[in-house]
Amino acid sequence: MLNSSPLIAFISTTDIVAAKDFYENVLDLTLTYESPFACVFDAYGTMLRVTPVHDKEEVNHTVLGWDVDDITSTIEALMERGVVFERYEDLDQDELGIWTTPNGDGVAWFRDPDSNVLSLTQFAA
Repeated sequence: MLNSSPLIAFISTTDIVAAKDFYENVLDLTLTYESPFACVFDAYGTMLRVTPVHDKEEVNHTVLGWDVDDITSTIEALMERGVVFERYEDLDQDELGIWTTPNGDGVAWFRDPDSNVLSLTQFAA
């Protein structure tokens, strides 16, 4: 039923100004619409609605992720913009924070200003 309908992704924020700056200027997503109810970004053809909320609980699982061609250069570019990558004790991550899955995918995690966990994945060929 929904296999021919575009997906809309949502993420919540308690500070819409900081979130707008992060998604627009740090992650380089194009802002397509702004209102008191949401900042809407084009995430490579997927609509991402960043919506303000009064309060939110911190989650420790990935809520958004990107499939990237070159995880190393993407991490380095984001680090130049001040992004800090997460370290997890139970994962064997390299110096950039990349964990290699058993099938060879590379994955790294970082947080937005609201501590939402975001990820990068470079899938193995």
